[in-house]
Amino acid sequence: MLALLFPGQGSQEVGMGRDAHDASPAARAVFEAADRALGFPLSKLCFEGPEDELRRTENQQPAILTTSIALLRALGERMSVTPSFVAGHSLGEYTALVAAGALALEDAVRLVHARGRFMQEAVPEGQGAMAAILGGNAEMVADACFETAEKTGQVVVPANWNSPQQTVIAGHTAAVGQAGELARQRGAKRAIALPVSAPFHCSLMEPAADKLAAELAQVRFSDPMMPVVTNVEAKPNAEGARIPELLRRQVTAAVRFTETVQRLASLGIDRVLEVGPGHVLSGLVARIDRKIQRSNASGIQEINELAATAAAG
Repeated sequence: MLALLFPGQGSQEVGMGRDAHDASPAARAVFEAADRALGFPLSKLCFEGPEDELRRTENQQPAILTTSIALLRALGERMSVTPSFVAGHSLGEYTALVAAGALALEDAVRLVHARGRFMQEAVPEGQGAMAAILGGNAEMVADACFETAEKTGQVVVPANWNSPQQTVIAGHTAAVGQAGELARQRGAKRAIALPVSAPFHCSLMEPAADKLAAELAQVRFSDPMMPVVTNVEAKPNAEGARIPELLRRQVTAAVRFTETVQRLASLGIDRVLEVGPGHVLSGLVARIDRKIQRSNASGIQEINELAATAAAG
């Protein structure tokens, strides 16, 4: 059984999607639709940069989503892709919803463009931070966050449960630094400050969640063609009516990626295909459950190789 995975922020690079755009009419149509929906040339930003503009949260989110769907459509031109489940990491959940037919591409790019802006505006620059804690188990990292929050009166919580040995934390800048140092004292190998513009997936994002809720209320969601394993619950959802609230909660809740992969395995998934720029998620899957076969569709060369393998039987 196959599941598709879609990446989130941080996977972008200048030039992404250009080869698919040039080689695939279906991919080209995706970029053209996104450009029209947003009213500016997102495709040019993906293909040519500049990098500092592409990295802006409000641009990065629709750029990664559009590139991922373009790659998926290019793959679909070359072979049959029939996943039993889809899932994504944070922003990637929106991509998964488009892939599952629950959300129109044009609505998705407009939503994540707004989502990125709301998240950027929620916390003044410099007041929030995120850090990756490597080599420490999730329970220890959570305890370090709790104790630091109790001591300082500031926000610091696990934001991304990425793998058993990698947890990203988010909150007020000073508290994130202190919690990271406490985790390191208790056995974590490293605490690495992340180059992000805001502390995503924590309670400091509540203003963004409130603004996003108003946008979500104006969009039509359908029942997905295959269940979407959500970030908030790490469980499959097949009800379109539940999607807006799940996406609103996702802004402030932790991304439960480790549980998502474990859930997929328990449901019988033995193959995952990461569709989108980069190989971040397939690398995390390898750390969570090595029995799951992993492949990638991050560019036209990988897509052609997948199609050739499928044709060979």
